[in-house]
Amino acid sequence: MASNPPAQCCTVGVKHEGQPVGKSTKIGSIEAYVSEPTGKTVHKDTAILFLPDVIGIWQNSQLMADQYAANGYYTIIPDLFNGDALTLNRPDGFDLMSWLTKGTGGNNPHTYEAVDPIVEKSIKYLQEQGFKKIGAVGYCFGAKYVARFMASGKGIDVGYVAHPSFVEEAELSAIQGPFSISAAETDQIFPAEKRHKSEEILQKTGQPYQINLFSGVVHGFSVRCDLTKK
Repeated sequence: MASNPPAQCCTVGVKHEGQPVGKSTKIGSIEAYVSEPTGKTVHKDTAILFLPDVIGIWQNSQLMADQYAANGYYTIIPDLFNGDALTLNRPDGFDLMSWLTKGTGGNNPHTYEAVDPIVEKSIKYLQEQGFKKIGAVGYCFGAKYVARFMASGKGIDVGYVAHPSFVEEAELSAIQGPFSISAAETDQIFPAEKRHKSEEILQKTGQPYQINLFSGVVHGFSVRCDLTKK
């Protein structure tokens, strides 16, 4: 595995201040958040598919999507969890793996068998809107699906992930396009040995790649960091 399974660190963090400016929408029966592009430069042919962490569509991810839109990109966040995303800062002892495999109540799993169709429908939706290129950004849980859908013919042209979890080596080795990783200095999910292994895999793909390591931060920093700590 190119990164380890999620753990308690995937649910903790700080809610950021701000007022989201996007809107709720539907991709068929799938709930989603969309932020329309603004600014002087609008990239009419390119969209960003935002695949979130286990907190799903919430204040922080919405504000981030708005920032992508502010840079001219139509950005959409699908609900990868079928209405069963986690709330921030789960109590100690919360069984994250049980939630992933079974979902709340035991009948709403969040495995790739359940998530793949949501991503597929989201990509198809963007293509139907006329977008010719799709860039995907994935955080923690969502990173796996950026890698999975960068395989040939699956619809994602370029990918960015931060503190990835659950990514299989075979998924990473199959990417067909530029790929970027933001890694935390302290991260039990994506530690140094997994980072180095990912670098080896990316080298062999022959695709353009980039890995940035950020000092003084932990898993989840790109989405749930305490912004008062510079």
